Amino acid sequence: MEYSQKVMDHFMNPRNVGEMEDASGVGEVGNPQCGDVMRFYLKIKDGVIEDAKFKTFGCGAAIATSSMATEMVKGKTIEEAIRITNKVVADALGGLPPVKMHCSVLAEEALESALTDYFRKQGEPEDKVKKLKAEAGVRDHDH
Repeated sequence: MEYSQKVMDHFMNPRNVGEMEDASGVGEVGNPQCGDVMRFYLKIKDGVIEDAKFKTFGCGAAIATSSMATEMVKGKTIEEAIRITNKVVADALGGLPPVKMHCSVLAEEALESALTDYFRKQGEPEDKVKKLKAEAGVRDHDH
């Protein structure tokens, strides 16, 4: 299986690894039976993602997509962040082998889960992220 240089770089030197005690939103997705589990932490102030961290248990592609996704959302508004789909993450990494695209889907879902947690803590409806994605014309996961 051939990985791009960017995938290898984000796997060997992942950015934003760790936990965040004062996170505005925390999301966890994955399937412990198959092995890939991602947890994203977001610090959000005035609608802007100031910081993002992750803890991922999984293969190299899972770690690389987590690393890239957290890099891409930092400094973005929530509205900009919801446009970061799995395809955007995979493209930013120079592509992923088809058998590893599910890793980028997990990264998108972990981001959504953390944003959903943030909105829940703000007293917003559970489906706020889905509504924002629909309003922005963002489709769910491209495989």
